[in-house]
Amino acid sequence: MMGGGGGNPELQELSQQLQELEEAKEELEAEIEELREEKTEIDEAIETIDALDTGATVQVPLGGGAHVHAEVQDLDEIVVELGGGYAAEREEDAAVETLEHKQDTLDERISDLQDEVSDVEAESDELEQKAQQLQQQQMQQQMQQMQGQGDDEDE
Repeated sequence: MMGGGGGNPELQELSQQLQELEEAKEELEAEIEELREEKTEIDEAIETIDALDTGATVQVPLGGGAHVHAEVQDLDEIVVELGGGYAAEREEDAAVETLEHKQDTLDERISDLQDEVSDVEAESDELEQKAQQLQQQQMQQQMQQMQGQGDDEDE
């Protein structure tokens, strides 16, 4: 990452843009991580539903780290969150289907976010190349100025 840009306003501008892109990339990656964790939780829910039988004893979280043992009365009454604050009762297969659909939606969102990360990285690379070119031009100009001063002394 660039420093202050040696007083060159154009370099300072590029440095600022690169900083903003880096922050945007970090936010996207954090969102991707959250979605992956949600997918893992859904995987666990599907595995649990598949393993459950009517009459099985399960631990039910009450919140605040407290749990209670409960007996599964009916696998035809699994309440699944649909999103937007809505939930619905589903029988076992339909519950798994609903959860798998949620996973597909998460996969699509993750894929879109990964595309955005790629776009941000491409833009960053472009800006970094631009900044390097500017620095090289600046150095060449300084060299020419120094050589020009040297020529003056010879005459």
